[in-house]
Amino acid sequence: MANIAYIRVSAQDQNTGRQHQCFDNAHINLDKIFEEKVSGKNITDRPQLKKMMAYLREGDVLYIESISRLARSTSDFLNMMKALSAKKVSVVSIKENFNTSTPQGKFALTMFAALYELERDSIKERQREGINLCLAENRPYGRPKAKLSNTFPTNYKRWKSGKITAVEFMKLEGLAKTTFYKMVKNFEKDHQDRQILA
Repeated sequence: MANIAYIRVSAQDQNTGRQHQCFDNAHINLDKIFEEKVSGKNITDRPQLKKMMAYLREGDVLYIESISRLARSTSDFLNMMKALSAKKVSVVSIKENFNTSTPQGKFALTMFAALYELERDSIKERQREGINLCLAENRPYGRPKAKLSNTFPTNYKRWKSGKITAVEFMKLEGLAKTTFYKMVKNFEKDHQDRQILA
């Protein structure tokens, strides 16, 4: 059994000293520390987190300063807990006084999962109610389609003839890549039988 710590800050200019001090204050003897300076937004883009997950063994205890160091969203946190539970690794969060090896910690984890499901169900219910109201009032629902500018057809022809690149086309129209290709697709569908695409 080993005591492992995971320490994370979001930016290179941030200091990890406070998290180290947190473990020192709790008198935890750590066998290994995985530390990184990277955003917590995308859990799959954290090299040290991946190394830690590969390193952990049954019976190990993972220490974190707070839940937010491990995961930014409830869904990511629950997925991490599921993966760690499968490895039979306990998790201790100092700030939240959270320990999955205790009955209280297991209960708290169950509550996290229940609240997350409740939140998801509530969002879906509100979406359904909004759609039903729009249908009842004969109003459109969903994100409105981006409108073509007056210059789009001309720039489209210039792009197709090789006079400008797709990137230049996007800049001229002030469009993001995803929006640009959606608009091109819709434009071509609407004008496929017209001379403008010739």
